[in-house]
Amino acid sequence: MRFDARQAKQIPPGEHITIDGFPGLRLQATETRRSWTYRYKSPVDDRMRQIKLGEWPSMSYAAAIAEWEKLRSARDAGDDPAAAKRVAKNPAAASSEYTVRNLCDDFLAGHIERHRKPKGADIIRRIFAGKLGAIAHLPAASITRKQAFDLLESCSSTPTLAGALRSALGGAWEYALDAGRIPDTSPNWWRLVMRGRLRSKGKKVDGERVTAKRVLSDAEVGELLRWLPNFSQTLDDVLTLYLWTGTRGSEIVSMEAGELSEEKDGFWWTVPKSKTKNANRPSATDLRVPLVGRAEQIVRRRLQAVKTGFLLPSQSAAGHKDQKLIQQSVYYRQPYCKNAPQEQRTRLPVSHWAPHDLRRTVRTMLASMECPHEVAESILGHVLPGVTGVYNRHSYDKERRVWLTRLSERLEQLAITRPS
Repeated sequence: MRFDARQAKQIPPGEHITIDGFPGLRLQATETRRSWTYRYKSPVDDRMRQIKLGEWPSMSYAAAIAEWEKLRSARDAGDDPAAAKRVAKNPAAASSEYTVRNLCDDFLAGHIERHRKPKGADIIRRIFAGKLGAIAHLPAASITRKQAFDLLESCSSTPTLAGALRSALGGAWEYALDAGRIPDTSPNWWRLVMRGRLRSKGKKVDGERVTAKRVLSDAEVGELLRWLPNFSQTLDDVLTLYLWTGTRGSEIVSMEAGELSEEKDGFWWTVPKSKTKNANRPSATDLRVPLVGRAEQIVRRRLQAVKTGFLLPSQSAAGHKDQKLIQQSVYYRQPYCKNAPQEQRTRLPVSHWAPHDLRRTVRTMLASMECPHEVAESILGHVLPGVTGVYNRHSYDKERRVWLTRLSERLEQLAITRPS
């Protein structure tokens, strides 16, 4: 359309108009102002960019056309006007002094520490601290494909770690590019090199490669339940809660008295959303866990002992038992554990499993009992994907209690059934 001052005044907030004969030139409206912008595809990376020219009516229609022509010419010559503007505002960021270490520190402070839980942020921080190697003090914009490949190749003996490093550096580069801290011409090699090559082959136990994901059979679950009293009371309680609730270890060890409530249909544990893995998912809610059978007995006993605060207290900085300590204690009893060989201890009759495998076992058992998919996923605290997750807002509280009660009955039956 042709420019009309009267129509420009009537543009609704959030809308814009385009000008015939001047591709990419727009007049955008907000509640308080009208701004000339130039929207274009960057010749550097083919991404859509937008740059503000000025505000109307301070910048007239003729002045906007003149500025558009200048930027259009620069774009046609292979330059990216928006990138040039960012560099002009922050020349130090694009200089050779802006190192890979600076870039990673900015990513940690500007994104990771704001959007990840402290534990997740600490993992990224330790990866950056220990694995950047020789490139740490090089200018970020100068990193070559070979340097990126060599760094990942040096970590490839541990594919999981190398994959985490590749993912973290890829995110850091994207953040720096979006923020204009490195030139838009800087390739994000971390997204391009070693794709599909950093796959773990599983860990080795006694020279044999074992799968990282394990589901215990019914017979193994029964045998484990009968053996649990060989553990300490704390470990026995935690592993039992895994099986009777299907919740995550981090949620179990941080359970607090204030999260427990006696309601009309029974005893409930409400895990705050902030403690769950879905803390940053807008559609997620607090996790409601009905406590039945052994789970209710354990929680009531511990609640009676502590009255307030954490049900699994410790002297650690967190104030509660460490999930990692639970994992280490289970490993210590595995038949193949060679830690502290001089110490005598009873060994697990069911081997090659970790505490999180009990949660996977619960999900598998629910499926075998024909528990509806949505109910089983809600018990584990998974957010339903796609359209189902957007539109299905049913809480499933009643169904959770029904199916965890059935699961409790099955577990008790397995505990008393010995192989013939």
